[in-house]
Amino acid sequence: MPGQEVPFDDRGLAYGDGVFETVLVRNGFPVLWDYHLARLARGAEVLGFPAPRQADLERPLAKAPKGLAVLKLMVTRGSGGRGYLAPDPPKPRLRWQLLPFAPTPNRWWEGVRVRHCRLRLGIQPVLAGIKHLNRLENVLARREWQDPDTAEGLLCDSEGRLVEATGMNLFWQRGGRLETPRLDHCGVAGTLREALKGRVALHEVAVGPEVLNDAEALWLGNSVQGLWPVTRLDDPDGRAQHRWSLGPPHRWLQAEAQALLGYPVPEVRDH
Repeated sequence: MPGQEVPFDDRGLAYGDGVFETVLVRNGFPVLWDYHLARLARGAEVLGFPAPRQADLERPLAKAPKGLAVLKLMVTRGSGGRGYLAPDPPKPRLRWQLLPFAPTPNRWWEGVRVRHCRLRLGIQPVLAGIKHLNRLENVLARREWQDPDTAEGLLCDSEGRLVEATGMNLFWQRGGRLETPRLDHCGVAGTLREALKGRVALHEVAVGPEVLNDAEALWLGNSVQGLWPVTRLDDPDGRAQHRWSLGPPHRWLQAEAQALLGYPVPEVRDH
């Protein structure tokens, strides 16, 4: 936004020293707002600076258009300190951007093609779960493909455990049980993921990518795009590894997620 230039010595720009949230806004109302506030507060606590007041975080909503928009909130530690030594006390800097948004409904109804990435996420339990500003691993992983028919890439950590997609969380149904990767070593604990944990029996597991071969259904989701059913999973070279046909096993969790976000809910039969 105008007047929100970031100075050269801002620690978020220099070191990724900050956190951010990307919030779906519907007719001026921030969807899953309490979950976003909680994650931002936890991220600021982990990094060791105070989170902005809720009133300051909500101020951009007065400018929200009718319909759908996306609000991006970015909080850095501010400026100061010497090198990596943080300023004491810190003076956090809040910046924001609010833009109209249109989802991709064909991905809800038709499903998506995804692939495994070669890049492996580094393990850092202190930062696990929070949405900090240093996302270079995700940037590099997203550079692995240019094919517009591939919607996302799946990431494992350096020890071979499934973690997430480059910009979404990962869910699957295996043996009738709903599972998602445990995020105690790395990865982002998405707000949609957190909200779903309060509605369905979601089991957090530490497993490798081979379990997806036994899955009856696979989904990717976040709090802006909703939940995408996966119809094809490729290896890092783009060769098909597994395919799924859309049906009730895919639609039931999608119905739960879409309802949370206010998106159209697919009809579910025989579940």
